[in-house]
Amino acid sequence: MSRLKLLHSVSRIRRAKLQASIDQTVADDIELMAKWSNNETQYIVNELLRFAIAQEEDFLKYKANLPANTARATNTAKPEPSQSKPLSETAPKPPANSSLNA
Repeated sequence: MSRLKLLHSVSRIRRAKLQASIDQTVADDIELMAKWSNNETQYIVNELLRFAIAQEEDFLKYKANLPANTARATNTAKPEPSQSKPLSETAPKPPANSSLNA
C-alpha cells in the first residue's frame, strides 16, 4: 500500500467549490494535519482525496476507459442560457379571418 506524502508549506493551488459534510472527528484530524504540516485545510483535503482516488483501481480503470473529452466535460459543463422569447411571440395567435361573433 502506498503512503500519503504531505509537503510542508505548499498550499497554493487553484480551487473549485465542493460542499460536503464530514464527521467532526475527521474534521478535527484534518485541522490537526494542517497545523502539523503548516498548510491550509483545503490543501490537506485535496491531498487526501487525491491519495484515496489513486488507490481506487476500479475507478481508475473506469476513468481510463472514458472518451478523452467526457472525463473533463462533466467538470466544466455550464448550463447554456435559455433562448426565451417574449410572451407575445409564444402565445398562439387566432386565425386572421376568424370572427368573434361566430
